[in-house]
Amino acid sequence: MFNIVLLEPEIPHNAGAAGRLALATGSSLHLVKPLGFSLEDKYVRRTGLDYWQDVDLHVWESYPELEEAMQGRQMWLLSTKASKSPWTADFRPGDCLVFGRETKGLPGELIERAGDHALKIPMVPGGTRSLNLSTAVAIVLYEAVRQQAPEW
Repeated sequence: MFNIVLLEPEIPHNAGAAGRLALATGSSLHLVKPLGFSLEDKYVRRTGLDYWQDVDLHVWESYPELEEAMQGRQMWLLSTKASKSPWTADFRPGDCLVFGRETKGLPGELIERAGDHALKIPMVPGGTRSLNLSTAVAIVLYEAVRQQAPEW
């Protein structure tokens, strides 16, 4: 249904959780190197449980390589530096939901280039500076799925 993109993820638990979310929604998981872990890591497998082998997983050498392969699909970039909320986005099946590294987020130039397609999950001011990566994926992915009104 959607394409979950983790740009240079560092924590295996988050990749495993994103894989489970992809599987639960009929989506694909795209990991863009460098990865901060091995895909054979026991933590990726543990978080993905016995589902990991069923995840539609794609690993890319670089973000430009992913962008070229995804031409024609809308790229939605998630960042605490964006101003538009996911609740205002018009998601379509096949769109890419792009999330950055746990410690640094997405590069500023990508966010700037995204324009109105850069999104920020609303949070109470002063509460926390960011959410866990897999939590952010779940929030945005299920908003995108909700807009498609699946009859699951």
